[in-house]
Amino acid sequence: MFNCQSEYVSLGKAEKPNTKAIPETIEESQVESISLEGKHILIAEDQPVNAEILKMLLEMEGMTSELAEDGQKAVELFKQNETGHFDAILMDMRMPIMDGLEATREIRGLNHVDAKTIPIIAMTANAFEEDVKQCIEAGMNAHHSKPVNMDVLKEILAQRLAKKEIKP
Repeated sequence: MFNCQSEYVSLGKAEKPNTKAIPETIEESQVESISLEGKHILIAEDQPVNAEILKMLLEMEGMTSELAEDGQKAVELFKQNETGHFDAILMDMRMPIMDGLEATREIRGLNHVDAKTIPIIAMTANAFEEDVKQCIEAGMNAHHSKPVNMDVLKEILAQRLAKKEIKP
């Protein structure tokens, strides 16, 4: 259940970003120079309340979003939009029809310009080391344990977007 009165939205346990999920080092100044204002995020989340709260939190930070209520719809939304439409994907792990791991593998395998480079961040209560490993092996760039801590999520997004912007 959500507790909007606190710093955390109750979606699970928030922790600092897993550095194993962020293998390359980015200079702090490069991360700080990335603005999240105006970024467009694909949210793959099957729980309507969780999705709406995440959407609201992103909007409070100046971001926009689109929602896919299962992994298959996330893949379809990504596939049918042009290059650069989405800046990142926040992917729940446990969804009907297609889970987050399978959806990530599908996206990474697409013949779409952004398929290999779009940051995909796991958003899940599954926070064991094995869960993080599975996310990274599936092609995700980072793992954020629920509940959503917006400071941590903003840091992860800034790191991943900085990495994407400085690639040759």
